[in-house]
Amino acid sequence: MSELGHLLAGFSAALTLKHLTMCFLGVLMGQMVGVLPGIGPAAAIALLLPLTFGADPTSAIILFAGIYYGSQYGGTLTSVLVSVPGESSTVMTTVDGYQMALQGRAGPALGIAAIGSFIAGTLGTLGLTLLAPPLAQAALAFGPPEYFALVVLGLTALAAVGSSVLKGLVAGVAGLLIGTIGIDPQNGIARFTFDQTWLLDGVEFIVLTVALFGVGEVVASCALGAARPVADVKNVLPTREDWRASRLPILRGTGVGFVIGVLPATGATIASFLAYILEKKVAKDPSRFGKGAIEGVAAPESANNAAAAGAMVPMLSLGVPGSGTTAIILGALIMFGIRPGPELFTKNADLVWAVIASMYIGNVLLLVMNLPLAGLFARLLKIPYRWLYPPILALCIAGVFSQSNSVQDCWLLAGFGLLGWLMKRYDWSMAPMILGLVLGPLFESALRQSLTLSHASPAIFVTRPISAVLLALALIAVTAPLWTPVFAPRAKAI
Repeated sequence: MSELGHLLAGFSAALTLKHLTMCFLGVLMGQMVGVLPGIGPAAAIALLLPLTFGADPTSAIILFAGIYYGSQYGGTLTSVLVSVPGESSTVMTTVDGYQMALQGRAGPALGIAAIGSFIAGTLGTLGLTLLAPPLAQAALAFGPPEYFALVVLGLTALAAVGSSVLKGLVAGVAGLLIGTIGIDPQNGIARFTFDQTWLLDGVEFIVLTVALFGVGEVVASCALGAARPVADVKNVLPTREDWRASRLPILRGTGVGFVIGVLPATGATIASFLAYILEKKVAKDPSRFGKGAIEGVAAPESANNAAAAGAMVPMLSLGVPGSGTTAIILGALIMFGIRPGPELFTKNADLVWAVIASMYIGNVLLLVMNLPLAGLFARLLKIPYRWLYPPILALCIAGVFSQSNSVQDCWLLAGFGLLGWLMKRYDWSMAPMILGLVLGPLFESALRQSLTLSHASPAIFVTRPISAVLLALALIAVTAPLWTPVFAPRAKAI
């Protein structure tokens, strides 16, 4: 069946009442967590993981994907109305978006952001539709050395997304070590259980994820304080002049965002920076930027939504996440017994194409919600944060306990939650640790099988072309701090 046939089958599944409802709930919750600073999409998905345990995998992944790209829309509201980015990918939107709000043009800023996000999200999903299947087909030739190199690339790429590659790598290795707790899959020997029978099954993915992204993030975010003054939102429809000025920035931002999203070790934040820099370079009057230029809103908003779609390409086709949120979604796939990577498009084609089709539908839903309801979502900014965190913590505890009815898991939740708070406080990336736990078994089995095939010679990883290329990409990701500062002077000059 061709890609078009698969996509049509995906639409027939995504348009069923159950999946359509999950898509709507996902984009709605994504919009809300994007509006509330401190509650990001990764934390939201982590909190929902226990509730979806045992549910239909397709519905759950549609829900999680909706939260992921829906949050890109929600973060725009805080950037424009209160100059506080809801997501790191909307930092550049605050530069001109807030200035437009001070000039009484908050509505057009949000309107062009919603329209640009819709166009970018739709074109990005189209790119996902066209690019992911051939990439997955080419990757079907993977053997143990290639899978080992893929895991290394995934860990190093995700480590490079954070503020420090070294911290990210340490967190990733810690996740791999946590993944070794329990029964050795090859010889059946108990490892690192300290004679505790409840550790024979290892540390559950849900426990670590909810602890780090739920308890840790919430406790660290308690210092955000009360609600801030919010600018009024009136007419959100941009004028003809606004649209004329924004058309090309939207298309350029979409192209930049998708390409950057597909590449490991980048992401939506870098995409939005580059899109803003590009628009300032090609503008006839660069002095307008930083003073309320609508192009400064259209380009980065288009870029971060296209990057969110682009990041799904390597996650679905190769099993390599490009962001913390896609790492959580990848872990959710494994939790449902689905192996992400090259075989996903052959063994679980129904799920993949239903998720891709739901992204087209979700972008339409987000546009419909954002244009008339921007003022309503803006009121969420007035909710005091102290009202939100107690029920979230209660949900964390209830979700972890109900998953296995284990009090010990609740103690692990508290311990890893404290670790998550410390990592957040000292700016350590938590996503590599989650990914290390998730990919640990694949990493170990691929390493052992590769060394068995090569009679313990590590040369097998560099003599096979695909694994050598993947390891070279991992090396580039590790050395990212040496070349990413090239963009820093330009960003500071904005």
